[in-house]
Amino acid sequence: MKMLSVAVAAAEAGAAVLMEMFGKKIRIDHKGEVDLVTEADRAAEKAIVETIGNQFPEHDILAEEGKYADRSSHHRWIIDPLDGTTNYAHSFPWFAVSIGLEVEDEVVIGVVLNPYTRELYVAEKGAGATLNGKSISVSAIDRLDLSLLATGFPYDRKQSQGNNYDNFINFQQSAQACRRPGAACLDLASVAAGRFDGYWEMKLKPWDVAAGQLLVSEAGGQLSNFGGDRLDIYGNETVASNGLIHDAMITILRNGNRP
Repeated sequence: MKMLSVAVAAAEAGAAVLMEMFGKKIRIDHKGEVDLVTEADRAAEKAIVETIGNQFPEHDILAEEGKYADRSSHHRWIIDPLDGTTNYAHSFPWFAVSIGLEVEDEVVIGVVLNPYTRELYVAEKGAGATLNGKSISVSAIDRLDLSLLATGFPYDRKQSQGNNYDNFINFQQSAQACRRPGAACLDLASVAAGRFDGYWEMKLKPWDVAAGQLLVSEAGGQLSNFGGDRLDIYGNETVASNGLIHDAMITILRNGNRP
């Protein structure tokens, strides 16, 4: 499928830029008090968008850093050139390029690439999910108290009561352990690969979720909002799991503050 190969090529182009600049002194700007953007974000996005645009100039682009013309296409590329910017800015090697392709409001391709570890996650609607070319599936853990979970915290956590702190405490008391690695697309990919049993987060953007949620779905997992309803990648709540602990996670989340 040409679009899948272009998605992978675009991720590789962005990853090359990120690794060229990784660990070097680069310009860091603040979009908010704790929301960073670096020159690496912008340069990687440029490489990604150019790779896609050279092949599909008529397609729409939705990306984190730039604004692009609305062509009213049935195809929309949803791009995060650097998920885990804070990690990257501190030379902590847990970050990724995330690219999803949405066709008529349904994500049909998802690619997540960690440039540092060279782990490439790929999902195609109806065709399963892979990690470096090998099929992956969600875990078989069926008890919340035996589960390893992941999460993150929103950028407005110091100003809003909907900051996920209460959910984090509740899950720490209920699960085996919780982690906060700092890159949403890699958290979702890790659920798909069976490394995490579940993941939840609030106030994400579509470029954080688009590719990763398809990985989870194609790996046999379950997705929803905090109330257990259908996941909306443009919404404020994301829950992903192996399916076996999903109801237990929703029970915990219903007791916490929502965005």
